Amino acid sequence: MAKIEVEILGLTASAGSNGAYALILKETGGERRLPIVIGAPEAQAIAAELEGVRPTRPMTHDLLKNIIEQAGGTVSEVCIVDLRESIFYAQITIEGLDLHVDARPSDAIALAVRFRAPIYVMDTVLDEAGITPEHEEEFIDEDDDDDDDQDELMRLLQQQEEQEDEPRPARRGPTSRLEQLRRELDQAIRDEDYERAARIRDEIQRLEGSDR
Repeated sequence: MAKIEVEILGLTASAGSNGAYALILKETGGERRLPIVIGAPEAQAIAAELEGVRPTRPMTHDLLKNIIEQAGGTVSEVCIVDLRESIFYAQITIEGLDLHVDARPSDAIALAVRFRAPIYVMDTVLDEAGITPEHEEEFIDEDDDDDDDQDELMRLLQQQEEQEDEPRPARRGPTSRLEQLRRELDQAIRDEDYERAARIRDEIQRLEGSDR
């Protein structure tokens, strides 16, 4: 098996998953693309670094970068190593500490962009899940949607900073249950458990309908 280097082609709102984003990786020197559905927090973390946005307080991946560096290490590469039951698995290589750490692809890539480390995909994964340009419009339209995607990501980043210190009001009844389900949906997306996410999404839609 061989590793294939990829680069980040773009981030776009995912039509298939509520509150999720599609991270599009492109084969360096090739035509294949690899779409990976990630949660909004991870999309924010990747977009923040790509756009040079510095939050007032360190985000989780900034904190991890600081810890790794202060321990004497550096991320030399990340690799998406496996695809099992529609779930991607990644590994982070940390030089100086002699570590190979299992991770979700979204977290691995959020660290990779902070360390300017190369991103790889195993050829078996790209062979199985890669798409060719003629099908790319299902995930991202480079000509028409780039500006809209960047506007949406910047809006999310701005919203994150604005809400960082805002207290959340206590609510009761159906709204409270909806908030809990939305948190569970975000967690399911972060875990890339899309079957569970679909069930939670259906329950949210049912409650929203009964609350009208």
